Amino acid sequence: MKKIFSLGLFLVSLYVGAQQVSFEEYDLPNGLHVILHQDNTAPVVITSVAYHVGAKDEDPQRTGFAHFFEHLLFEGTQNIERGEWFKIVSANGGQNNATTNDDRTYYYEVFPSNNLELGLWMESERLLHPIINQIGVDTQNEVVKEERRLRVDNQPYGRILEAVKENIFKKHPYRWTTIGSMEHLDAATLDEFLAFNKKFYVPNNATLVVAGDIDIAKTKKMVEDYFGPIPRGAEISKDFPKEDPITSPIKAEFSDPNIQLPASVIAYRTPSFKTRDARVLDMISTYLSDGKSSVLYKKLVDEQKKALAVQAINLSQEDYSTYIVFGIPMGGTSLSDLVADIDLEIAKLQTDLISERDFQKLQNKIENQFVNSNTSVSGIASNLANYHMLYGDTNLINTEIDLYRSITREEIREVAKKYLNPNQRLVLDYVPEKNN
Repeated sequence: MKKIFSLGLFLVSLYVGAQQVSFEEYDLPNGLHVILHQDNTAPVVITSVAYHVGAKDEDPQRTGFAHFFEHLLFEGTQNIERGEWFKIVSANGGQNNATTNDDRTYYYEVFPSNNLELGLWMESERLLHPIINQIGVDTQNEVVKEERRLRVDNQPYGRILEAVKENIFKKHPYRWTTIGSMEHLDAATLDEFLAFNKKFYVPNNATLVVAGDIDIAKTKKMVEDYFGPIPRGAEISKDFPKEDPITSPIKAEFSDPNIQLPASVIAYRTPSFKTRDARVLDMISTYLSDGKSSVLYKKLVDEQKKALAVQAINLSQEDYSTYIVFGIPMGGTSLSDLVADIDLEIAKLQTDLISERDFQKLQNKIENQFVNSNTSVSGIASNLANYHMLYGDTNLINTEIDLYRSITREEIREVAKKYLNPNQRLVLDYVPEKNN
């Protein structure tokens, strides 16, 4: 969703530094997990609900459902008329939004704290009384199509992730993108949308986070009043196919009509973000390409002028992650030459320890990123939901930084050696579409 309403109070970040984030968590009898975080610094409150449903939970012939529901569940409820959701939020000084990825869907409202009860009522309405009808489906179908056109189909380099996914995943549902297929959505029936809602949008598949200027006891009472009566859904089992290891190089090409300069994309399938190795890979991507003083940027963009842009990204996810290195060559540099230059820097990581100075700089960056993620109440609410739902440990909001701090230079070398090898990857030539 991109429809956002302003809230002056929310624009002020609530700095919490490296302090511990306090929270209380418990389950309602219907299975809803509740997390409460009290911060009375400013009169702002966030009510958010995360659902453990994302693109990977879709039927392979009905991709895009989870993202579609991100839109559809703003259509209205039995007690909120169609088209009134955003008006109610705006009229009460709030803002709201929602996001979807491959693993989860997240809705939230930000209100002045005297409207906490309104936020809880609205999210309980979304869960208990959604109106899912053909009018809403048809309306949001057009919205999603336009979003795909703007963000993907007509965006330069907008289909890189789609091209990577379809080549690096063969069995697991990570092989398609979150926005999915418009053909699949066009073919879906109303009954299929109703069934998807009934299966996944239930209390026992959800986490409610209330964060900000709250009274814990009063908030618990309101949570019980609004969410307690909602019936538990059927249990959801998740048993996704496992991928076979990549043991020989994958070579592919993708044509994009929206670009003039080709790009080289190198992608490796790596482990879940729950693993220690995934966190080491986070550090490696920061070392390689975060900022103008990073290894790849400094060498290929700044000094040698071989690339217009270069970036390493550890796309961490619940079941598998994808480590992607992207570069746009310039001058007389070919795609293969750019790959060779990138490989040289990865090979150095696999054989030599990074310097103590670079390691300390890396640690400082990681710590700064961690602290910044918890400097606003909205950031804390999102992190609390994600750490509980996806990692299974809410207190990682306080302790994950210790995992990063404990990573050694030797581990960086060994993890690079373990995962970032030429026989374990996709090399994708992402090229301009040829004119016929």
